[in-house]
Amino acid sequence: MMKPVLTIATLLLATPVAAQQSFAAPEGCEAKLTVQQKGCVMVNVWTCEADSEGDQWIALIGQTGVFSVQRVDDEFQWMETYSVLGNEALQEPVEDPSSLTELFANQVDTWDFTIETEGGAERNVGFDMLTGETIVIDGETLFETEYQGQTIDADGNVLDASSGRQYVSQDHRLFFFGQSWSEEDPDQITDMSPVEFIYPDEPGFFADQPVYECNEIETSYQP
Repeated sequence: MMKPVLTIATLLLATPVAAQQSFAAPEGCEAKLTVQQKGCVMVNVWTCEADSEGDQWIALIGQTGVFSVQRVDDEFQWMETYSVLGNEALQEPVEDPSSLTELFANQVDTWDFTIETEGGAERNVGFDMLTGETIVIDGETLFETEYQGQTIDADGNVLDASSGRQYVSQDHRLFFFGQSWSEEDPDQITDMSPVEFIYPDEPGFFADQPVYECNEIETSYQP
């Protein structure tokens, strides 16, 4: 389960974490994968020797630069995030952890976890479910998922409620954006599905700019 696409759309409007002309994995880390996606967004993935086995770092990059960097574990739990909206960390112990192992074994995974943000604790509850459909994108076999989720503040107010379809890779143990919509406006669908998977020594690997639908995003979001 990636962060809700509606939240990502909000982040795309904000100031980037760091404007830069190139992108590289930090020292002691290894660049693994670049994914160019629809909606003028891309991700770079790397691993670091100092982290626990199975941990991966994901940088989310929009037209203006990096807007979020997060570390996920082998089950795709959000361990920590550094973004333009503030830093976040997983509150442990977790009531019902996200689990790719459970998703692949049982076709459904429920989750109930709390993220400590700079504005206070936010509880995330919902589920991911395999639809039984697979899709091949740029040579990568991905499983289609459906999800529903809510983000709730400490006072019980629902901050975000969204549903959608995403993709998950059993090989990479990563989720990738797909289509998303809010409960309030289900006909307004945001599509950030993957288009290209790029590996080391291939053109475009660890690029610093998304390439798909960027003019459409610019036209949509700017007055």
